[in-house]
Amino acid sequence: MTGSRYAHVTDPNTLTISEEAVPEPAPNQVVVKIRYVGICGTDVHGYQSPQFLPPAVFGHEWTGTVTAVGTSVSTVEVGQRVIASVGIACGSCASCAAGFAEMCDLVFAEANGVDPAAPAHGAFAQTVVVDERRVQRVLDALTDEQAGLIEPTAVTFHAVRRTQQRLGALVVVQGAGPIGLLTAQHARHAGAREVIVVEPNENRRAVAAELGFTAVFTPGDEFKAHLDNVSSGLGADVLYECTGAAGLLQASAEMVRRGGTLSLLGYPMTASEVSYGDWQSRQLTVIGSLAYTHDDFVGAMAAVASGAVSVDVLHTNTIGLGDLESALSALGDGTSPDTKVLVDPSL
Repeated sequence: MTGSRYAHVTDPNTLTISEEAVPEPAPNQVVVKIRYVGICGTDVHGYQSPQFLPPAVFGHEWTGTVTAVGTSVSTVEVGQRVIASVGIACGSCASCAAGFAEMCDLVFAEANGVDPAAPAHGAFAQTVVVDERRVQRVLDALTDEQAGLIEPTAVTFHAVRRTQQRLGALVVVQGAGPIGLLTAQHARHAGAREVIVVEPNENRRAVAAELGFTAVFTPGDEFKAHLDNVSSGLGADVLYECTGAAGLLQASAEMVRRGGTLSLLGYPMTASEVSYGDWQSRQLTVIGSLAYTHDDFVGAMAAVASGAVSVDVLHTNTIGLGDLESALSALGDGTSPDTKVLVDPSL
């Protein structure tokens, strides 16, 4: 056995880095040397309130190189680059047996770090040992940095695909953090006639403009006037809610035209109050989206490799494990200037 450093949240707002032995892989496991792991909003919540986060999820946006494989592993080989993923539909769970393979119970559990084979920790580490189902080969066209950003790209790919956005749709994306910026690009790639980005933070609006979006607004009268003008007063065909702010849910719904779609990506940590009668009267379609499937990762990698979706501008900082705690604190209290931080465990 060799050793590896691992970061654990031991108490709220308390990070501990320990040296632990790396076991030999079981027949169905692979050992991966981590190259990059992204810091996600979920990681920040887990740092603040670790009781709500499964251990496998703290550091779930990772890429690395396979250094060892178990005797029954057939999908990857030593030396190949891989990303964190989920397996294909199992074919035997209740959802699969009922014909709903896209909602496979095992895949959903893997995505949320609660399946029987979930690792004891995430990948804020130098090395991880995971089930073969949890890795997928990286497309050769992607850089290591791009590979480190595929997981959130798959989250947003999944959401736009579930929404079934029509060609020529008028789209509003609320929130221009990494999830919002990726969602906006997928929506554009899916054939939106215009994507309107709404974001109060000046730095994030600047990134949206750098990505080629021209209708970028702060919340308020100017945005509402633009939406009224381009929609002839009807509202958006599709609104992607990417902030997770519970208080914005009803206000978001009211920006959608009658018969339009409200697509939910941001995950509120508190209860939300909405007008059920308003939603029903205007015949809204509401789409909930969480995590992804195996093929969402395939599509996300292809979108980045083709240039349809750019992740490079989102990557604004790279740190080592020793700087992880301060980065989590700054992201949690809103003082961080960064859009997306990658952790390089070798630093």
